[in-house]
Amino acid sequence: MLEAFKSLPEDPDELRAISVQMAQHIQSQAYQIEKLKAELHGHRKARFGSSSEAMDQLALDLSEDDEIAQAAKDQLTGLSAGDEETPPNKRQHSRKPLPDHLDRHDEVLSPGEACAGCGGTLRQVGEDITQELDYIPGHFVVRRFIRPRMACTCCEAFAQAPLPSRLIERGRPGPGLVAHMLVGKYCDHLPLERQSKIYAREGVDLHRSTLSVRVSVSPGQRLR
Repeated sequence: MLEAFKSLPEDPDELRAISVQMAQHIQSQAYQIEKLKAELHGHRKARFGSSSEAMDQLALDLSEDDEIAQAAKDQLTGLSAGDEETPPNKRQHSRKPLPDHLDRHDEVLSPGEACAGCGGTLRQVGEDITQELDYIPGHFVVRRFIRPRMACTCCEAFAQAPLPSRLIERGRPGPGLVAHMLVGKYCDHLPLERQSKIYAREGVDLHRSTLSVRVSVSPGQRLR
């Protein structure tokens, strides 16, 4: 087809025939181009995603790199122009402060009173405080109710103070243990068997059958 366009005939009818062929050829090429564009769009959509943001994620953010380089340059310029003994600003953290109601246990790490280099006396010029959030697990305690038996020296009668009101009559678990067990079961969704294993790691043997004792949580309710 391209060879026919290079040598055009002089006859008007032949020129009209060639122009028709040229128009058909152009239309066919245009159709082929649109088809290839659609296929290319489909391949890009399958590989990079349907939105244009997927292509943007592959591009480098050159403006951000320029800002970082400019900031580093300004910092070096400021240090060279200022006092050499002035230390650079410390990095500012956006962490939330630790709660004030927590107990503070201070541990002083001192380098000593004598200089390691010359042996001179050291004096404090400041301090750095580094805070660390730690956790001390709860522990079991044994409450002992000691009730002396008293005897009268005159009539030899005996006297003894009564036991305080207890959550479970003749039971060994205290109110704190029962509350901890109920919170673990109904708030933290810990089965009694799992709680028994947790207590065993603390050296306390509390079987599931012992934990499933009837407690006055609601009428007719029993821990399982």
